[in-house]
Amino acid sequence: MVRVNNPRVSPSTASEQTILVTITGDDRPGITAGAMDVIGSAGAAIEDVEQTLTRGKLSLSIVVRVPPGRDLVKELLLYGWEQRMHVDFEIVDNAPTPRPPGLVITLVGAEIHALEFGAVASMCARTGGNIDRVTRLARTPVMAYEIVVRTDRTDELKRNLLLAGRDLRCDLSVVHEGLAQQGARLIVMDVDSTLIQNEMIDLLADQAGQGSEVATVTNRAMAGELDFEASLIERVALLEGLPVTAIDRARDRIKLTPGASTFIRTLNALGYRTAIVSGGFTAITRSLADDLGIDYAFANTLEVENDVLTGRVVGDLIDRERKAELVRELAAKEGIAVEQVVAIGDGANDLAMLETAGLGIAFNAKQVVQDAADTTLNVPYLDAILFMLGVRREYIEAAGLA
Repeated sequence: MVRVNNPRVSPSTASEQTILVTITGDDRPGITAGAMDVIGSAGAAIEDVEQTLTRGKLSLSIVVRVPPGRDLVKELLLYGWEQRMHVDFEIVDNAPTPRPPGLVITLVGAEIHALEFGAVASMCARTGGNIDRVTRLARTPVMAYEIVVRTDRTDELKRNLLLAGRDLRCDLSVVHEGLAQQGARLIVMDVDSTLIQNEMIDLLADQAGQGSEVATVTNRAMAGELDFEASLIERVALLEGLPVTAIDRARDRIKLTPGASTFIRTLNALGYRTAIVSGGFTAITRSLADDLGIDYAFANTLEVENDVLTGRVVGDLIDRERKAELVRELAAKEGIAVEQVVAIGDGANDLAMLETAGLGIAFNAKQVVQDAADTTLNVPYLDAILFMLGVRREYIEAAGLA
């Protein structure tokens, strides 16, 4: 149960040594605490610690600086024997190992196969990257793993991974370490076909008997074939004469994207600020924001006269550029950099917003958006975006947020 990988390691030495101690075996409460007690009692200084747990198997690595004349190795050997743990020792350089910059790679999919891991690992190796750790984030409703890679060539590796990711059978996200775990503080998202499964204009058009006409224009606009402002004006004009009571009927037909409530509740619990910016209409987005607990809501305002829609929009339009402006304005209001904003959208109207934010996520998006975004997610659950922020499914379930 004990292996000494360097013959120069001895239970007692006249000079100070820096030793890597690795303890492995079946995990039980108190293993780490006991090892630390042994090390502390010997007067040794801890230089580095890393611990992982996989299916009940513990791997604890500790770099310690042992003072002259102390029998730390002997004492740890006895501790390992008493606890039925494997203990390895190796003398290492007392200079700290430099830590190159890190990238956080997130894999999300219905299934994630060894071939996906192999493709990512091969790309990392070809670009001089070393995998620091792999962590499972979720098994339901999708599989999700986080891989931290260290390399001095982060930008090159990120480009190569994103290109390689297009051939994978799962979604792949790559961000610089820090943004995913600590940096992101504001989530800005589109509404139609993102937060909700519907298109607001289509719901209203159905009430006005103009469903097919409006849907045709909507699809062309979201694919980037039509200017958004012109298409919005054209579609809203078809709503002229619709009574405002129809808005309530349209609102009742709203279907949230699966996982939307869990997504917002979890973000709120973690202290994130949230915003929706929509090319839809305030008559619907305000109630969505209130119901879900979203901090900010921006959308277009339909003009109403004598309790009917005039077929016009009043005020500034929430178009592609305005969405990007709102990302910058909200970041300034929250006192954060735009790099700390995560933007989520699916249509061409979201492109500038996704580009402006620190991380732009194309969620079940049109191809033109997937090609331009930092990363894509093509699973039907909005809360799967949490995994790209480093949030584990266990936290969501333990907090009762699912």
